[in-house]
Amino acid sequence: MVDAKIKGGNAGDDAPQSVLFVCTMNVIRSPMASAIARTLYPKQIYFRSAGISSGEIDPFVQTVMSEADVDISSHIPKTYDELEDDQFDVIITLTPDARKGIAKLTGIDEADIELWALPDPTLSTGSRAQKMDAYRAVRDELAHKIKQRFDWQE
Repeated sequence: MVDAKIKGGNAGDDAPQSVLFVCTMNVIRSPMASAIARTLYPKQIYFRSAGISSGEIDPFVQTVMSEADVDISSHIPKTYDELEDDQFDVIITLTPDARKGIAKLTGIDEADIELWALPDPTLSTGSRAQKMDAYRAVRDELAHKIKQRFDWQE
């Protein structure tokens, strides 16, 4: 498990200049990824997030991100069409549907779009604590993958 506190470091020499994280509705996985990445690489890489369709803010996300000292309170879910920028060095999708959707929207070949298929924590069952653990697991897996992908150095 990744340490719950997320702090800044440095990206490797071959890190891209801009990255877009995409999920289905831009309410859980992609905003988590973007916020974690901005915290890990402050002012080094331009990170944004978007969804294929619109969605509503998920309150569990705010809670698990604040546990890791990552502020996501200003996040407003947006679709790819609502982004001000549409040119990114790397696009990382967090669901297979998002990969297909963003390929269709951008005209980029699916093979050129990264896929990090992560589980949807809203599908978890059980007590509130068990559901929160599912969100934490996604947060921690995202932090791990981001550090690996962009060669995080303390």
